[in-house]
Amino acid sequence: QVQLAESGGRSVQAGASLRLSCEASGSTFGINAMVWFRQGPGKEREFVGRMRWSDGGTSYADSVKGRFTISRAGTLQRVFLQMNDLKPEDTAIYYCAARDVYSDLPGNEYPYWGQGTRVTVSS
Repeated sequence: QVQLAESGGRSVQAGASLRLSCEASGSTFGINAMVWFRQGPGKEREFVGRMRWSDGGTSYADSVKGRFTISRAGTLQRVFLQMNDLKPEDTAIYYCAARDVYSDLPGNEYPYWGQGTRVTVSS
């Protein structure tokens, strides 16, 4: 089993920056995809970005491309989501998820999830 724990969410003003963390523990061997999703109030869950652990490759949703960046610590234990130029529409609970395959998969294909961290962006 893999446990994921997000942190770093808080309330900020539009234009601010924020960095979220996702710490992985447990049986992390074999995990090759660390993914960020978010769910805004009254909205469906949506993909934000993903990282391929084997080589650090990343991809992002168009809505955050150029503003958000995923990075990692030297081991599998921690992944970060750097969010710059935040907008009110970025308000959401942000979740990290993990699985063995790095691919464009929907959220229900990820077996491991954190509890989420809330980000609120006010105008």
